[in-house]
Amino acid sequence: MVAFIIRRLIMLPVVLLAATMLIFGLMQFLSPAVRVTLFIGQNINMARDADRLIQQYGLDRPVWEQWWTWITSVFQGNFGFSKSVNMPVLDALLSFLPATLELTLFTVAPMLLGGIWLGVLAAKHQDKLIDHLARVFSVIGWSLPNFIFGLFLLMFFYGYWGWVSDGRLSVTNTVGLGGDLTFIRHTGMWTLDGLLNGRWDIFWDALKHLILPSITLAFLTMALIVRVTRSSMLNSLREDYVTTARAKGLREKDVINKHAKRNAMIPVATLAGLLIAGFLGGVIVTETVFNFRGLGYWFAQAATQLDFPGVLGFTVFNGALIVVANLVVDIMYAVIDPRIRLE
Repeated sequence: MVAFIIRRLIMLPVVLLAATMLIFGLMQFLSPAVRVTLFIGQNINMARDADRLIQQYGLDRPVWEQWWTWITSVFQGNFGFSKSVNMPVLDALLSFLPATLELTLFTVAPMLLGGIWLGVLAAKHQDKLIDHLARVFSVIGWSLPNFIFGLFLLMFFYGYWGWVSDGRLSVTNTVGLGGDLTFIRHTGMWTLDGLLNGRWDIFWDALKHLILPSITLAFLTMALIVRVTRSSMLNSLREDYVTTARAKGLREKDVINKHAKRNAMIPVATLAGLLIAGFLGGVIVTETVFNFRGLGYWFAQAATQLDFPGVLGFTVFNGALIVVANLVVDIMYAVIDPRIRLE
């Protein structure tokens, strides 16, 4: 297994280089005059120096030369400057990552526990009422666009009832923290930092802001988990080893949990690993709808403002997550099913 992990880690730079080359290639569809507007912005006086800026930033050079200049600076720890948030790309990643990580932590548990439980229950009671309800839920949940579902939640819980709000923290608490020199940001996650500082008001306020985006993500992705779990469990329940276990007189609970369920978790593990990597890479639509300033929110700003360094930095980060997630999933295969050997 060690050799397998080493080989996969060696492939990580190759995948990231290929991803950045693809992004650079797509950028060439925009002329240097269009790309230089990123550096000019709204400053009309600088428009007269457009030609000088094109040469200064090397926008008129061959694509491979631009890519090589950028990739060498990345190896030196310099990902460039993100104009959309007015900070270096690496600082932007570190600044927005805690919000996305916090949202992921509060989404993964209900998504996996609820999805696996309902999927197993539906397969166990095939063609009965609970199975029909689970299938209806999975179809509706996976077919419903997340921005539509999120807007409905905002309309009722925020606009109509006023129970929760968007963003990450209430304005009053944020202002109050400005003069609180004892409050230390340990992790950048408001819920955890609130607990570490003994500020229960901050914890509960941050938790209220996490409810709607977490429900949106968990509801939609749990529908897919239910569908995959149910299908995989039905296949496992038809296998010969399950029939043999029942013939030996084992309890149905043991047959489900110790035999069928364990083997049915392999495709679920694959799906869960990729979903979690997608969450950590930034859920663009959900974070934008709820004004939740995470990686997805930043990427949306960078993309709409032609912030190429920001887009490239996000691409590298997201590509690394996908590769690592696939590696973790492969390792989980061997943990779930001892018959699988990674060579």
